[in-house]
Amino acid sequence: MASNDVASATPGWFTTALAAPVEVGEVEIAGVPITYRSWGSGSEGIVLVHGGAAHSRWWDHIAPLLLTDAPRVVALDLSGHGDSGRRDSYGLGVWADEVQAVVEHTGIGHEPVVVGHSMGGMVALAAALRFGGHLRGVVAIDSPVRARPPEERAARDRRAFGPLRTYPTREQACAHFRLVPEQLGALPFVQEHIAATSVREVEGGWAWKFDPAIFAGIGLEPAQLATVDCRVALFRAEQGLVPAEMGDMIVDRMGRVVPVVEIPAAGHHVMLDQPLALVTGLRTLLADWRHSTPLVPPTSGTLVG
Repeated sequence: MASNDVASATPGWFTTALAAPVEVGEVEIAGVPITYRSWGSGSEGIVLVHGGAAHSRWWDHIAPLLLTDAPRVVALDLSGHGDSGRRDSYGLGVWADEVQAVVEHTGIGHEPVVVGHSMGGMVALAAALRFGGHLRGVVAIDSPVRARPPEERAARDRRAFGPLRTYPTREQACAHFRLVPEQLGALPFVQEHIAATSVREVEGGWAWKFDPAIFAGIGLEPAQLATVDCRVALFRAEQGLVPAEMGDMIVDRMGRVVPVVEIPAAGHHVMLDQPLALVTGLRTLLADWRHSTPLVPPTSGTLVG
């Protein structure tokens, strides 16, 4: 679809969301600068965590729509992603620490909710295991526990995420943007925005922002799950990567107090093909969490490995 056609087909809610006031901040953790984007203000809020090789701008059209459920919404770039710095090595533990550092730096430490997509859902679960007593809850969106995240499998199989290529122009780089796993039905105006914010200017042209070294042993195995000191919810994309039996396994592992919400007709990248359904599900869940108490008092857990 030509850019003019995309512009003419872009709905008002999307344009309004992208125009919402946003602040960009940075906090250093373990010697690496971590950047984040923040909407709204207040001491309570939501932290949004992107998937592997993605970045905070994947949430630009989602975050403003969640301000009805929290006075502040923050989306960060994990190290090795987006505009944050790079490390010699990566893992769920250090990324969970980065989430906590952003929570503290932005002042939303009063029981924030951490929402993560795909690999970001694993980071959210790691944060729950490390800092659950300080969180209201975590939401993992189509995060395949018991398997490597799709981005890591694609990198391992050399189907994607190899050495970064430099493109002569920004337009040529964006034209090579691909979803991993591949997905039909992504809204063109959303995908175009994400592609345009996924590249940076480098010597000799334009390249993707992520560090290829991020894909090294970042899966979350069932044995690592334990009861945590906060609520946990799972969102499944109907056509995504978390089959019903995997959701059941996670629920069983965590004491059958974990709601599983399915987004109808959604592929793995829910914010690209069913963004409003995703927002509706999150709003409903968060409204319940504000006005109810957990069914079973949780006990502490620890992150293994």
